[in-house]
Amino acid sequence: MQHTSKKDAYIALTIATVAMAISFMVWASLSPVSNQIATEFGLSASQKSLLIATPVLLGSIMRIPMGILSDRFGGKKIYIITMLFTLIPLVLIPFASSYVYLITCAFFIGMAGTTFAIAISYVSTFFPPEKQGLILGIAGMGNIGNALAGLIIPRISENWGFDWIYYSLMIAIVAISVIFAIFAKEMKLPDEKKTLKQSLSVAKDKNTWYLSLFYFLTFGSFVALSNYLPAFMGDQFSIGAVNAGLFSAGFAATATFMRPVGGILADKLNPTKLLTTGFALVAVAAFLIAFSLTQYGIFTTLIFITALIIGLGNGVVFKMVPMVSKGNTGAVTGFVGAAGGIGGFFPPLLLGVIKESTGSYMLGFILLGVFALICLVTVWAVYVRKPAVAN
Repeated sequence: MQHTSKKDAYIALTIATVAMAISFMVWASLSPVSNQIATEFGLSASQKSLLIATPVLLGSIMRIPMGILSDRFGGKKIYIITMLFTLIPLVLIPFASSYVYLITCAFFIGMAGTTFAIAISYVSTFFPPEKQGLILGIAGMGNIGNALAGLIIPRISENWGFDWIYYSLMIAIVAISVIFAIFAKEMKLPDEKKTLKQSLSVAKDKNTWYLSLFYFLTFGSFVALSNYLPAFMGDQFSIGAVNAGLFSAGFAATATFMRPVGGILADKLNPTKLLTTGFALVAVAAFLIAFSLTQYGIFTTLIFITALIIGLGNGVVFKMVPMVSKGNTGAVTGFVGAAGGIGGFFPPLLLGVIKESTGSYMLGFILLGVFALICLVTVWAVYVRKPAVAN
């Protein structure tokens, strides 16, 4: 059948992953130049944090409707429409003359972050259940866009000026949209279209909320840290924008490349036991980071260990999505992805406030450790002690 040929499946996977990487560069585009923007507009630490976090908000909340729309009308159509929509704020940002204007553009840039839910819904229909851990791990590598943003955007700004960041992203979005339109097949839609009520029924399933909690930690940490590290490294260790962006890119790339490894491990081993171990390690790393914020070598080592663990965790959580959501992958992906995105929205704001009120980031990392312990207890109680889903 045309829709399920191997060639179609791998073309869909490749284009969807590249499109997500470009979209995630758009989503994270303000973060690597946040210190430059803060200087130009005279922003406080909390105003800068709000600017970094704002795109994450819409990119998270809108994952739920975008996942449902993808299940209903086809991921290819919804993907292309979403990417073209992001051209609007990209065109407007170079004309920013005030903080409010910039925040408004940042909000709408958030739509680029919804491509995650669309991609997972789209790609999952081309592959059998036994390959879902690996395939969704590969598709999720579109998160590499966060790393590319940290790597490329400060250099574009340094060599060609701030405006060219957004001109370059516009060209990339148009190019990948055209490639998507020409070469990718549309996913096979179910014979019976689900009503909105049926799609939202996943909200009644406890598993949806447990997976959302776990992804709030794993993906939330990924988004929050990869977005906030450029500003953090500048404040804490007086590192310039290009090198801070490089550090952030290294963190994001490490977490991203571990994602399919987590998926492969979850295909072969018990995913819930993998999460238990992962959450315990995140808690230990977070508490150690809290007390080594002035030690560059120790901090760097621990941050990269954290990247490895949360990257694996992202892959493991998404292996569990098809296990609990037969035929409603887009809707569950929307909910779980939204939770992960919101998990990336609050920590930068919190870190900004904590830094302003205490003069240190220590409390922020202590809170991360406490939250990891809550996730550890939950996954053990619900899935390991008395399994709620078939492993």
